[in-house]
Parts: sequence; C-alpha cells; structure tokens
Amino acid sequence: MSTTPSNDTESMEVDPVFLHSKREAWIILGLWVVALLWAVPYCYMNGYQTGLDPETVETTMGIPSWVFWGIAFPWLVADVFTIWFCLFYMKEDDLGVAHEGEDLAEEIAEMHAKQDEAAAGGDES
Repeated sequence: MSTTPSNDTESMEVDPVFLHSKREAWIILGLWVVALLWAVPYCYMNGYQTGLDPETVETTMGIPSWVFWGIAFPWLVADVFTIWFCLFYMKEDDLGVAHEGEDLAEEIAEMHAKQDEAAAGGDES
C-alpha cells in the first residue's frame, strides 16, 4: 500500500477566495489587453502619419483627435469600468480570524525566555 500523495487534482479542494481573486485578475488582465489592442494600433494609424500638417490636425476638446480617441477615451472607459468593477463586482471574502496578536505574544515570550536564559548562563560562571 502506497502512502505517497496522488497527483489527482480533482480531489483537491480549492479555496473560494483563490477562485474569486483568480477570476477578478483575469478580468482585469482582459481589460488591459483590450485597452492595449485599441490604443496602440489607433494611435499608430492616426497619429504617426507621414506628412501630417500641424495646421490641419483635427482636435477634440482642444486635444488632437488621435490623442483623445487613442489615449484619453480608453483611459476614461477603463477608469469607469474599474470603479464599477471595484464597487459592484468584486466580492469581499472572509479571510478568517487574524492571529497576529497571539503570534506576537508568543514571539515576545520566546525573546524574554532567551534573554533570561542568557542572563542566567552569565551569572553561573
């Protein structure tokens, strides 16, 4: 009979907090990729034209149109999406009870015990 752990991933129970954070990370990465795939080609095709005359550049709200639609607009969309995502979509998961104070108390007690041992060891000689 073998006591080695099996590689059966189906029997592993995954923490729901991990699953939520993984899903949220994929959504954020997807938004980043969409913004990248919009901004870079749009700015390249509309902003880096050869022979562009500064007198004939179209503007939107005082900004060159290619900058507004290629950078400012996707940035605003990403900001609005991020606010919605953080306020309404992300789940607040229970992470359990923090035992930091107990750990700290144990560490302090161990430090005092070591200091007492060192002092007692120095007195004996």
